[in-house]
Amino acid sequence: MSEPLRSIHVVAGVITDARGRILLARRTEGRDLAGLWEFPGGKREPGETSEQALVRELQEELGIEATVGTQLMEVPQRYPDKRLRLEMRQVLAWKGAARGREGQALTWVAPDKLERYAMPPADQPVVAMLRQPDRYLVTPEPAAPERWLAALERALHGGVRRVQLRARSLSAAQWRPLAQAAAALCVARGVQVLVNRDVGLAQELGVGVHLGAEQLSQFDARPLPPGVCVGASCHSVEELQAAQRLGCDFAVVGPLAATASHPDAAGMGWDAFERLRENVALPLYPIGGLLPSQVAEARRHGGQGIAAIRGLWPEDVGAV
Repeated sequence: MSEPLRSIHVVAGVITDARGRILLARRTEGRDLAGLWEFPGGKREPGETSEQALVRELQEELGIEATVGTQLMEVPQRYPDKRLRLEMRQVLAWKGAARGREGQALTWVAPDKLERYAMPPADQPVVAMLRQPDRYLVTPEPAAPERWLAALERALHGGVRRVQLRARSLSAAQWRPLAQAAAALCVARGVQVLVNRDVGLAQELGVGVHLGAEQLSQFDARPLPPGVCVGASCHSVEELQAAQRLGCDFAVVGPLAATASHPDAAGMGWDAFERLRENVALPLYPIGGLLPSQVAEARRHGGQGIAAIRGLWPEDVGAV
């Protein structure tokens, strides 16, 4: 019987300068994952609070006195020799000049360039959290197209910035013009839009695609070019790893809890979600019975935010 992996709790900080750039540190030679860039921080020692640990680590590593703010996210990540939990905190202010006191290189990075830096698996979901939407709306079945479009517009006004257009009850001839109108509505408001499963329709409309789990084995390469979003629905570690190999930008995992659309499906709960989360570096949205008020809770378990149908659709207007 193999020995259980050791568990490590790491606290790191998002430190920004007056220009809005974010500080990254490079892991030095002789350490695990040497050469990769990460958010500055370190291990929480026994008896320390997370705030105390981060203040100490930033003093030791960077020579700054930090004021630590609220928790942003926790990422459980499994490595070959350990289970790590990365807790991210906002650094509100600091005194001193940041420098690599342990020989590590430092760099200030504009938020839109963070993805260019090679990072450990636990840090990658943090970049997504800083850069990508925290809510992912999956549209319900359209009952009346005009009312459905009006409800979609209300959802966009409510702050939704990533949308999956889905209508399984309509024929292709019925769905294409409605999807075209919905996509135009989203694009005009700067909202990222994906269509469900149909790569051809996505290419025609110039938008992203959301793949079903069974589609992940059908492609040898990413079905859309870089810069055009590809998401996937996943239910297992194997499916998540397939989505990651394919180059998907994020995945949806669930159901977290029973829903009105699947009342007989028992939800996996947060513990099971974390067991999936720790095996990949992809941004993950839990789905199933979730509301916008639960975004912070989702992030405490490593989620990007929440995905939802009814929870993000205004009063079920225009849907069945």
